[in-house]
Amino acid sequence: MAVVEVVTFRLAADVEQGDFLVADKRAQTEFLYMQTGLLRRTTARGMEGEWLVVTLWATGRDADTAALSARDDPAASLLTSLMDPSSITSNRYDTLE
Repeated sequence: MAVVEVVTFRLAADVEQGDFLVADKRAQTEFLYMQTGLLRRTTARGMEGEWLVVTLWATGRDADTAALSARDDPAASLLTSLMDPSSITSNRYDTLE
C-alpha cells in the first residue's frame, strides 16, 4: 500500500517565490528523487499565498527514512528554511489500492 504525504505551508517572511522555486527544484533533484520509494512529487501554490507539496511514497517506512535523511541534507534543509515554521502541517494517507 502506497502512502500519500501532504504538506501545507506559507513562505517565511521576505522569501520570494522565485527563490523558493529554485530551492524546491534543487531539493527535488538533488535529494528527494534520490530517496528509495519516492514515486511522485508535486508542488503547488494557492491563490491566497498558501503552498502544498504532495508526495507519493511506496511505503510509510520510505517516507520516514527520507524525513530522517533530510535533516542532514543541505538542499532539503535550505528548502525547509524558506517555509514559515508556524504554518507547516504534514499529514499522511494510506492509498486504498
